[in-house]
Amino acid sequence: MCDYSLMFFPNRLAREGEELVVHRFACGTIGLASPVDLQPARNPLAVRLRNVWSKLWGIPSPRRSQCVVAVCIPPGAYLRMWDIPEYLQREIDVRRTEEATFTQITASPFRYRDAIRFRNGREILLQRLEEGQRVRVLSLSVADFADLAMEPDGRASRLQSIPLPASARVDTPGINHFSFSGDTLNAVSI
Repeated sequence: MCDYSLMFFPNRLAREGEELVVHRFACGTIGLASPVDLQPARNPLAVRLRNVWSKLWGIPSPRRSQCVVAVCIPPGAYLRMWDIPEYLQREIDVRRTEEATFTQITASPFRYRDAIRFRNGREILLQRLEEGQRVRVLSLSVADFADLAMEPDGRASRLQSIPLPASARVDTPGINHFSFSGDTLNAVSI
């Protein structure tokens, strides 16, 4: 959902259709944030007054990125990536704009785990993305893109209406959460 180092920041779950921006947080970790949270303060006078009062009372002024909310994305969410840098396009054989799946590559503590899996099967850590890149959350639901199949050329295509197993359907009563283990989809009743 969010790399371990972003757990110290206020965070929330992404919403479907939401556009996010790659942001470097105060701790140095790359994560996702809402463009609204990254806008400068609308009232510069209020910011200056707050800074003056902070200096008078000896209170350090908080850095802007400490107030930015980290937006967490669940593994398996389907994304559209824009502004992929040219060096990454060449390295992992993708275009400037690609659709991808959000994934986690390890459960080990104290390691970056958030990653992006492109349709050609290549994965990169979220930490390799550049600040300012845009990401749109196309779907948080596994069922919305569970019918994607990989073509021989590495591109995804839709399968012809193959029914999902009961454990993977959204309308199955009692299933509140989906998790991935390797290539296996697991439905968890809570």
